Amino acid sequence: MSDQAPTETPAEEPVPHLVALGQQIQANSGGAVYGFKVAFGELTLLAERARICQVLTHLRDDPACRFQQLVDICGADYPQRAKRFDVVYHLLSLTKNHRIRVKLQTDEDTPVPTAVGVYPCADWFEREAFDMFGVFFDGHPDLRRLLTDYGFHGYPLRKDFPMTGYVEVRYDDELKRVVYEPVKLTQEFRQFDFLSPWEGARAALPGTGYEYTVPGDEKATK
Repeated sequence: MSDQAPTETPAEEPVPHLVALGQQIQANSGGAVYGFKVAFGELTLLAERARICQVLTHLRDDPACRFQQLVDICGADYPQRAKRFDVVYHLLSLTKNHRIRVKLQTDEDTPVPTAVGVYPCADWFEREAFDMFGVFFDGHPDLRRLLTDYGFHGYPLRKDFPMTGYVEVRYDDELKRVVYEPVKLTQEFRQFDFLSPWEGARAALPGTGYEYTVPGDEKATK
C-alpha cells in the first residue's frame, strides 16, 4: 500500500455552458422561471406553477434550447412543506444533445396546468402522477388512474401512505368474483422469532466474546 495520504476529492466545478443556458432561460422567461441550479452536471429550472406551459413552450421552440422531447413527468412528496409536491419535467434536446429538468411546487388541492397541449405525450405521464401522488392537472383530457386497480383508495407514493395499503384484493370462490376488503393483519404474523437468522441475528464479533450460531449450523461441528 502507498504511504501517501489520500487526496481529497475536489469540489464539483459548475459547468459553464449550463450556467450560461440557465441564466439565458431565466432572463427570457419574464419571471416564469424564478431560479435555476447546476448540480452533478445537470441543469434544473425552478418554474412558477401557473406558467409551466409558457416555460415548456419556450424550451421547445426557442432556437437556443430546442428541447423537442418530453422524456418524463414525475413527482416527489415533502409532507412537511405547505406545498408538499414537486412536479418534475425531464426534457431532451435531440438537436443539441442536452437534457434539462424543470421543477414546480404545488399542494394537494391546487391543480397544475396540463402540458398535453405542448407535449402530447404528457397525457399518460400526468395520469401516472395523479395516480401515484394525487396531483391534479387542470385541462387534462382524461385524468383518471393509470396503474392502480379500480376502486383503489389513496396515493401509493405519498410518504404518509401505509406500507400495507388500505384494501386487499382476493378472489372469492363462493361469490365467483374478485372482492375488495380492508387490510387485515393476521395476529400470528405479529409474533416474531428474534432468534431466527432472518430477523436480526448478529454475526459473531471477534474479540467481544459474543458468539451466535445460526440454527442448523451446529451440525457442521459434529
